[in-house]
Amino acid sequence: MKQYHAMNIKNIAVAGHGSSGKTTLVEALLYKTGITDRLGKVEDGTTVSDYDPEEIKRVASVNLSVAPMVFRGNKINLLDTPGQFDFEAGVCEGVRAAESVIIAVSGKSGVTVGAKKAYKLAKKQNKARMIYVGKLDRESADFYKVLEQLKAEFGPSICPVVVPYVEDRIVKCYIDLIEMKAYKYENGEASEVPIPEIDHRLEGLINAISEAVAETDDELFEKYFSGEKFTTAELVMGIHKGVKNGDITPVYCGSSVNFDGLDLLLNGIDILLPSAKENITETGLDENGEEIAVLCDEDRPLTAFVFKTVIDPFVGKLSYVKVIAGKLSAESSPTNMTTGETEKVGKLSMITGKKQEDVKVIVAGDIGTVAKLNANTGDTLCEGIKVTLPKATFPNPCYSMAMLPAQKGDESKISQGIHRLVEEDLTIKYIHNHETHQQIINGLGEQHLEVAIAKIKAKTGVDITLAPPMVAYRETIRKSVKVQGKHKKQSGGHGQFGDVWIEFEPCDCDDLIFEEKVVGGAVPKGYFPAVEKGLRESITKGVVAGYPMVGIKATLVDGSYHPVDSSEMSFKMAANLAYKAGIPEASPILLEPIGMLEVIVPDANTGDMMGELNKRRGRVLGMTPDEEGTTKIEAETPISEMSDFATLLRQMTQGAGSFTLEFLRYDPLPSNLEEKVKTEAKKIFGE
Repeated sequence: MKQYHAMNIKNIAVAGHGSSGKTTLVEALLYKTGITDRLGKVEDGTTVSDYDPEEIKRVASVNLSVAPMVFRGNKINLLDTPGQFDFEAGVCEGVRAAESVIIAVSGKSGVTVGAKKAYKLAKKQNKARMIYVGKLDRESADFYKVLEQLKAEFGPSICPVVVPYVEDRIVKCYIDLIEMKAYKYENGEASEVPIPEIDHRLEGLINAISEAVAETDDELFEKYFSGEKFTTAELVMGIHKGVKNGDITPVYCGSSVNFDGLDLLLNGIDILLPSAKENITETGLDENGEEIAVLCDEDRPLTAFVFKTVIDPFVGKLSYVKVIAGKLSAESSPTNMTTGETEKVGKLSMITGKKQEDVKVIVAGDIGTVAKLNANTGDTLCEGIKVTLPKATFPNPCYSMAMLPAQKGDESKISQGIHRLVEEDLTIKYIHNHETHQQIINGLGEQHLEVAIAKIKAKTGVDITLAPPMVAYRETIRKSVKVQGKHKKQSGGHGQFGDVWIEFEPCDCDDLIFEEKVVGGAVPKGYFPAVEKGLRESITKGVVAGYPMVGIKATLVDGSYHPVDSSEMSFKMAANLAYKAGIPEASPILLEPIGMLEVIVPDANTGDMMGELNKRRGRVLGMTPDEEGTTKIEAETPISEMSDFATLLRQMTQGAGSFTLEFLRYDPLPSNLEEKVKTEAKKIFGE
């Protein structure tokens, strides 16, 4: 593969809502630029970027994929990101590695939540933004309605550059407002036609572009203010500068299926979006924690970061790397700034979908893969300099399920499989709950976990089903009691004798507090540890439903012993008998885990959310306005009521909401729910 330099490399993430046409757009651009010789279809599972078996099965992207193309001597790395919110990790990876983001919007569906989230993420990371309104071949598409939505949602930065001329709901031609030319398309081929007479609308659009361009440069502002028209070169220069600074978001349109407008989009990518060399957003921290700018220059010391990890069954660990400065080669010995270790660089490749092409070097500004690195996603690799680049931020996993193997004994295989998966996908978390003996997987939603389980099965051959995780309850007491525990056994020779009087009382603690107030040597000091040990072993199983007990203070106040038959075991058994006798008399109750919930919803959904939290026995603590028309609600909620909350929130807000839930404390379980919990406990602990 030909080596390109940073001035001729562009890295562009293609993001947006699910089914907005991202993968179809990428496939059409690859075909249009001659990278592929046949046009794949998402429905047939034949596209370059959707090659994973789960993507083909679901007819949707679930992973980030890289697909380079070459246009006018420039290498353009397209990063096709998933649109479904369950696979948001791919969007975070793609936007982090790109300088620009093309946000795909359906001319039929309009500005959806996925487009808003992609725009917000790109803006937050100071990425150049471009919007492509596709599917204009559909009869129900309405570009100008979508344009108004874009302006209302994203403000004055929206700048239409290519617009359609529509008659009877059919696009007759596309007008390039920079060159002031119109093009008609037949079988994907463009032919220039006279600009239709739509002076009033056209004049307004041109004025909007000129005004936006004037804001980017003092000289251009003076020229605009004096009433002079901009030349094509001035418009291109002004828009390019505005796009790079984030002040202008150009809007293109067309049909990826019919190739309508794609040549105009390619031209816009070429002249308006910044190259890797122009990227000024990379800043890191030096050894002293001070900010340092990292310029994209291949003559500077090597600085690169891993933005994605794949565990390939044949190749092993494959790290997707973006080189910011310098050159990465097999001779490189970069330091991993996360671990401090020196990395051994394996085989280097350029990747197009699933196809790999070996290369000797990856230069500044470019993206490639490295085999068998120890580095993980987010790690910075340096040589001759020490700087740590910021990691991509990923959403916290919020949907939990228990993994149940079809056959006993497969738990260890599941554990091995998921540990590999956690390396690939940082939005998956895994814990083994030793109390309920369940393996818990946490992700972003139902589909996310289904895909994760399918991948584990493919890697390990283990059949797994998902079920709601069991809740870890606790037990405690509400009143004080004083009881005797006496263990006496005679079986020839030395017998067993231990006798204790213990006071049990409630206290504010997460465990057991043990004290002794024995007077007169009724129980020798040497047996105190045995009594405490017997109690600590006993509280692991409560008397109500078998859950561990908390909040108990036990005081050893009296007892007796035998000089020959007493032993540590005897007093341990006596303590256990006292526990069994006393706790049922001390008004034992069940405690349920309570979580602190922070949920962010659009303002329009606050009322519905408040009602939903009340249904789930939640206690709302307060509401505060969040950014951009959203509200943050804080509440305390029983964790047992939250198993399907992630699904409900997504349905209620069309994916715009988010939440975090962290364990807070244990509270008494309402008495009307005790029987249900006892029944569930029998499944865990037996009768």
